[in-house]
Amino acid sequence: MSTPEFAMLSPDDLVTGEAVALDLPPASVAARIGSGLLDVASMGVVGFCVLFLLLVASTGADDALQHVALVCSLIVVFLVYPTTVETLTRGKSLGKLVLGLRVVRDDGGTVTAHQSFVRALVAIVEIYALAGGPAFFCCLVSSRGKRLGDYAAGTYVVRDRVRLTLQSPPPMPPALAPWAQAADLRTPPVGLALAVRQYLTRLPTLDPASRQRVGELLANRMTPYVAPPPPPGTQPWDFLAAVGAARRDRDLARLHRDESVRARLVERRR
Repeated sequence: MSTPEFAMLSPDDLVTGEAVALDLPPASVAARIGSGLLDVASMGVVGFCVLFLLLVASTGADDALQHVALVCSLIVVFLVYPTTVETLTRGKSLGKLVLGLRVVRDDGGTVTAHQSFVRALVAIVEIYALAGGPAFFCCLVSSRGKRLGDYAAGTYVVRDRVRLTLQSPPPMPPALAPWAQAADLRTPPVGLALAVRQYLTRLPTLDPASRQRVGELLANRMTPYVAPPPPPGTQPWDFLAAVGAARRDRDLARLHRDESVRARLVERRR
């Protein structure tokens, strides 16, 4: 049996920051064109309103001031408006909201203001200045439908109206609980964490030889991120399950601590 696909991860695998695989498919080219047209229409309305207000405000002024008003309106329409909307809606513009699309980071996380600004900046050239030609052909050849702005910003457009089905994570092996509680766990690469989760999920379906071979491969890759090593004789799948469960428990504990601190601060302000 050849090495399972989860042991050879592609850089294009979409995962969250917690290394949980997402079943969100990429947006089709047609959907992106449709959302883009709606966005252009909304930007046209915003541009007309902004330009009208600025010109009215600069009525009677000299030509230089009116030129400044025109430039400011263009900046607002092509940069400020799309960046603000995409950031506040966590990756959705008007067109994406209508068609059920969302912009996410390459790791599946929420898009940042910086990434939204880069996308809007590149869009001025690839979409508006060149009539969308570069964006269209780039989406066609990209396996994830990315345009040039997505490559520059490290983002990805997905179909948001898809139900996720995530299996429960593997539990902590009782024999390794004391060791895992005291172990020093560093954050592994996202691809390795995803491979481990997929391996543990498919463990019951693997034949003994493949289970041992792939488990040892992943355990060897995980070992540099764990200190001290597990007790001698530990099976690789038990080691990987213990590391995953320990990291999950520590993350939950940290979130609870942060929530408690926020609650106490809010209570003091009252």
